[in-house]
Amino acid sequence: MSLSIGKPLTAEQRIQKATMDLIGNEEFLALAGVLMIGKKHVKDEIPTACTDGRDEFYGRSFVEGMGDAELRFLMLHEAYHKMYRHLSTWDYLSRANKLCANMACDYVINIKLADTRAFSNGVIKMPSCGGLLDEQYRGMNVPEVFKRLMDDAKSGKGGGGGESIDEHDWDGAKEMSTEDQNALAKEIDEAVRQGAIMAGKIGSGGDRLVNDLLQTKQDWKDLLRDFVTNTCAGKDYSSWRSVNRRYVGMDLLMPGSVSEAVGDIVIAIDTSGSIGGPELSAFLGEVTGISSQVRPSRVHVLYWDTEVARHEVYLSDELENIANSTKPAGGGGTSVACVTPYLRERDIKAECVVILTDGYLGGEWGVWDMPTLWAIQNNQRAVAPIGKTIHID
Repeated sequence: MSLSIGKPLTAEQRIQKATMDLIGNEEFLALAGVLMIGKKHVKDEIPTACTDGRDEFYGRSFVEGMGDAELRFLMLHEAYHKMYRHLSTWDYLSRANKLCANMACDYVINIKLADTRAFSNGVIKMPSCGGLLDEQYRGMNVPEVFKRLMDDAKSGKGGGGGESIDEHDWDGAKEMSTEDQNALAKEIDEAVRQGAIMAGKIGSGGDRLVNDLLQTKQDWKDLLRDFVTNTCAGKDYSSWRSVNRRYVGMDLLMPGSVSEAVGDIVIAIDTSGSIGGPELSAFLGEVTGISSQVRPSRVHVLYWDTEVARHEVYLSDELENIANSTKPAGGGGTSVACVTPYLRERDIKAECVVILTDGYLGGEWGVWDMPTLWAIQNNQRAVAPIGKTIHID
């Protein structure tokens, strides 16, 4: 980057310089790879800044009105959105209430940035134009902050104080193809891994940041929730289609009284392997929580080995009883291919199928004509050739 002496830097040049300043700072060395992911655009029409989870967009006037420390804070803020994959992980929250989802992500990030040495010594600084920082959310994750904000809004307390320093391009994130999303996830994983290794070798980066980097691997519970809610997109959270006018004056979109249940969901559980009681209870507990949000008409729980040994059906008002009332059956050989014909014979057309298995299927994954998620336990090498795979450790 060549600069002319005596001339002020352009917004583009300032962003390049801020990037290099951050990479050259020992505290953020571990974040170098994430800072370099995607492109950084400067647009006249953008009021603040935003990211779609890969690229970053900055308003020219916004950047020009910031000090150097403020700009470095803003760029780290966007990098953290990407590192934590907020735009994909918490998409279902944005479809419930975009404002509260935006705020929840920002509160979590800004507490982390405020805890850095760079914040204490002025290397980075919360922009004077705004920013969300509140100690009441310390130690909370995004869904927990989101719930607190929603509860406060319902009780008339408002949605928290302050103004966000950026927007979140949820729509842009969803426009990425599946191939692009998978490639981005791999790129972030590699950047996180290499960054942690580099910081460890050099003895810098700070334990807090390195731990954050190493913990960016998405929890299987989040991935499970994301799959089910996205598969049921257009039907889940249908009650939000009708705006409750009581909260319009607070700039919050709250649900009206209209609701519509989605169709059936199938949970197919492998009883031939090593999945034990505690693991099954934890899994079904998550399924219950997700079902209470997307409101399926029925949840079919199938236990299978070489055949479907047990079929349980839970109606919408019985969902909370799944984990306590279910009775696993089976325990012979393994053939997941038995599930699909069983569903066809009973004319069960589900919104999605979630299969819990240890992944030792002898290379036989069956044929599926419904959106399918494989939740594979304690077998990182197993990846299904059809549908989506998540791993449960």
